Amino acid sequence: MNVNKNHKDSVFSLLFSNPDTLRELYCALEGISLPVDVPVVINTLNNVLFMDRINDISFEIDGKLVVLIEHQSTVNPNMAIRLLIYIARIYEKIVIDKKIYSTKKIVIPKPEFFVLYDGEAPYPDKTEEKLSDMFEKVTLSGLPEKVNPLLDLVVRIININEGKNEEILKRCQTLSQYSAFIGKVREFEKEGRKREDALIEAVIYCRNHDILGEFMKENASEVMNMLITEWNWDDAKEVWHEEGLEKGLEKGREEGIITTARNALSEGIPVKTVQKITGLDLAIIEKLQDNNT
Repeated sequence: MNVNKNHKDSVFSLLFSNPDTLRELYCALEGISLPVDVPVVINTLNNVLFMDRINDISFEIDGKLVVLIEHQSTVNPNMAIRLLIYIARIYEKIVIDKKIYSTKKIVIPKPEFFVLYDGEAPYPDKTEEKLSDMFEKVTLSGLPEKVNPLLDLVVRIININEGKNEEILKRCQTLSQYSAFIGKVREFEKEGRKREDALIEAVIYCRNHDILGEFMKENASEVMNMLITEWNWDDAKEVWHEEGLEKGLEKGREEGIITTARNALSEGIPVKTVQKITGLDLAIIEKLQDNNT
């Protein structure tokens, strides 16, 4: 599979968009060393969407291992199911030319899953999420409860904020400098700068202190645009969540008032009295009364 040159959905995925940085990153995460001649082939998907977002990084190592890495700035408890969908699509691409219906067993690369977290909310240095933790509990009489799940997927979540997992950051200079850059943006924001100004100052600071130096020189404007888009997206998701809760509560209140009006009418309470009790428009109450008769 060829490198997906169109995949530049985030600063993180752009930064780790070549085999050498991916090899360095994987070795840091696993605490190992790989010879530079071990082939790393990027196969990041560009057509598996979650609310217009695509998966961050997928690559094969020597055709024997397939690694999926996601970058998250917000806590997301559903990464296991997302990564299950991603790996299924990647395996689909890997075996497309293989004879999966033949009598001979085909061999596929072993999967590994990572989420790298750099959000502001407190989070452990390292933790795991399992797909099996999301399964519905079987409580119906007569249905067997399996002790061991027949399908599972384990995601290792690693906090890459400054001061966290320092051994990993030491082993991967690119990841360490990315963490330092994000830390500078947040530092300037806490000092009262607007987000765009904080980004500009962080880019200038990093260029002057040789933090992601060449990367910043070549991609400064793209980095700012990407991060503004990413962080505005995270803000939007929070707003949608809050608005969804408000709308749900409002809908619940409306449905409760309608039920009250319908019950009052069924008890023979006059329309005008029901209007005073519920505050509903007279036309709505009259329509409810017609439906009750």
